[in-house]
Amino acid sequence: MKKILLDSGPLIALFDASDKYHSDSVNFIKTNKFPLVTTISSVTETLHLLDFNRNAQIDFIEWIHRGAVEIQNIENNDFGRLKELTEKYRDLPMDFADSCLVYLAEKLNLNTIATIDRDFSIYRIKGRRKFKIIFS
Repeated sequence: MKKILLDSGPLIALFDASDKYHSDSVNFIKTNKFPLVTTISSVTETLHLLDFNRNAQIDFIEWIHRGAVEIQNIENNDFGRLKELTEKYRDLPMDFADSCLVYLAEKLNLNTIATIDRDFSIYRIKGRRKFKIIFS
């Protein structure tokens, strides 16, 4: 079954009612039919950016716990490719969460991502394939 990569932007918006993308994020989650996948780096980024509201953080953790998103591991031997990606896109600059998602796209052969980050229109999977952005 097709999976969709999930960046932290829609996650933050989902749990922050004041975010300008909140309604879009809620609608996406309600209508999406495909499994969502992300990494612990995007979870960490989301929790960090929700630090203004402890209840939002707790709700987010509970949502993850209930299985709303599949969390893929990043292992020690993956850091070589993460370094290559970070070096390649140093002029943006590519942050760690983004490099993990690009790497995950390569590893799982995925190209669809839910994001509000315009950098994903520049990033390429294995240096060639464009991302199909479905949220922004």
